[in-house]
Amino acid sequence: IGAFVILAAGVFTFFPAFLGLFDYPWYISLCWLWFGIGVFFFVVGCLYETIGLQPAGRWHNAKAREAEEGEGAAPTPYVMINA
Repeated sequence: IGAFVILAAGVFTFFPAFLGLFDYPWYISLCWLWFGIGVFFFVVGCLYETIGLQPAGRWHNAKAREAEEGEGAAPTPYVMINA
C-alpha cells in the first residue's frame, strides 16, 4: 500500500512541478503529506514482514509445514489395473 501511495503522490506532484498546473502552496503541501504517509506505510510494512509479526491465519500453510517436519514417508504408488 505504501508504494502505491508514494507513486500516487508522485503523479499528483507531476502537475505543479512540470506542467505549472495546480501550483498552489497548499496543494504541494498535500502532495508532501501523502508522500510522507506512503513512506510511513512502506517502512512499517517492510519491518512487519522482515521481523515476522504476521499471525498465522487463513493463508498460513501450517499443514504443509507439519508434513515437512514429519516422517517424510513417500506416498503409496498408484497401480494400474489392466482390464
